[in-house]
Amino acid sequence: MLTIDPIKKSNVVVKGNPSAQQTIIFSNGFGTELGIWDYVLEPFVKDYRIILYDLAGSGKADMNTFSANKYNSLRMYAEDLVDICERMLVKDAIFIGHSVSGMVGMLAAIKAPQYFSKMIFIGASPRYINIDDYVGGFTQEALNDLYQTMETNYFAWISGFAPMAMQNGDKPELAASFAQTLGAIRPDVAVSVVRTIFQSDYRSNLKELTKPTLLIHCDNDIAVPLVVGDYLNKHIPNSKLAVINAEGHYPHLSAPNEVIKAIQNFL
Repeated sequence: MLTIDPIKKSNVVVKGNPSAQQTIIFSNGFGTELGIWDYVLEPFVKDYRIILYDLAGSGKADMNTFSANKYNSLRMYAEDLVDICERMLVKDAIFIGHSVSGMVGMLAAIKAPQYFSKMIFIGASPRYINIDDYVGGFTQEALNDLYQTMETNYFAWISGFAPMAMQNGDKPELAASFAQTLGAIRPDVAVSVVRTIFQSDYRSNLKELTKPTLLIHCDNDIAVPLVVGDYLNKHIPNSKLAVINAEGHYPHLSAPNEVIKAIQNFL
């Protein structure tokens, strides 16, 4: 029995067609909130019930329910997603998750497969740290420096990180918008969440995901190199890789039409 209302806890918002036969669940990545999906929603509002929510620690999610100890694993985020599905009477939904939400959705679908029919991951990664012959894109030393920078001066870190992660220097308003949502996160929460994300390793779980899965990756993403998309495609049994012509880690913001096209082709 759910003791905390998952609707309030995760700031669940419902859009689209309430009488539609199928539901799409959108789940945001680090540093953003559910409004990030506004750029890609329009083609789906007529034919789908759309559920949006804020990951713990982001947007308008209830901060009273967040603690670093509780959310020291992506499995707790997956529990939140399962709770939402249970409460919203979801069945066979299409899940669309950006970045960390890719692995959150994967863990939720493994735990409670009845709630999902297809999975779409945008810029997802099962592990961010290089090890042996696996390339995740980061060294542990580089991440230690990142954590220290965030802890020392979070807002100075934002000013450098936002444009670097967003890319698209010809559209500075995108980095400015991202910096604004980053700045809305409590610094201690941001550091905790980033550590949990970057220190995670869910490579061993990939084979357990049996739902048809689309992997959308940019051809130039500083956070998740394309080789990670190839790795996911190789290790998720029923997966398809779509490499889109976009730069940065947030293509649903910078290149929404490319993302929409990839999703529609898959569905």
